[in-house]
Amino acid sequence: MPDQLKKSGSGALGFGLWVSALVILFDQLTKLWVFHTFVPGESIEVTPFFNMVLVFNPGAAFSFLADHAGWQRWFFALIALVISSWIVWQLRSLRPGTFYSLALALIMGGALGNLIDRLWLGMVVDFIDLHAAGWHWPAFNLADSAVCVGAVLYVLCQSRHGDLKELKV
Repeated sequence: MPDQLKKSGSGALGFGLWVSALVILFDQLTKLWVFHTFVPGESIEVTPFFNMVLVFNPGAAFSFLADHAGWQRWFFALIALVISSWIVWQLRSLRPGTFYSLALALIMGGALGNLIDRLWLGMVVDFIDLHAAGWHWPAFNLADSAVCVGAVLYVLCQSRHGDLKELKV
């Protein structure tokens, strides 16, 4: 990460806000491109294991609670806001540029990227379709990827070998 990202704002909070903003920016730009380029349900093969699709997911991961029309939109929006608030509170006391602050920033950026979709469309735009031997992973997007990478980093930072928590990116 550039030194300016690590030094901007107040410590890890400034760093985290910058990283989150970048995640949100790239997530929303890719979703807008897919939204305006593809027809819902359309699938274009990019590689033998990767398709671009346009899928609308009213639920959460793996379409969790997708059948509960209406209230799940606000439920997941509330969760995203609560988690993001907790992350901002955590980032205020951390050193900037560590793997731990990066993990939290990725989670927050992904949560807020999908929150924008929920508020704008009432559901999340997914477009990455990975598959092998006839098996398809549920479609996802860059915000989902940021949350997953951030969660893995967070778990690694919390493990017994938590040296990653203070290790600089």
